[in-house]
Amino acid sequence: MVIFYMIYAFIVLVIFNLLTNNFCIKMQMDKKKQAKNFRVINIIMVTLLVSSYLRVMNVTV
Repeated sequence: MVIFYMIYAFIVLVIFNLLTNNFCIKMQMDKKKQAKNFRVINIIMVTLLVSSYLRVMNVTV
């Protein structure tokens, strides 16, 4: 279960980073603002993935 979820989390993070990159290109953001944007979105996504993993593990126990 852990390996499957790690693969799933990696795929989700890659997809969201691609979407964020396309958003930054479309909005023509400067590099400093892009870095801040990526940092915030990645922190939020990791938090959501960890909380969903804990919820799934709590249900399976």
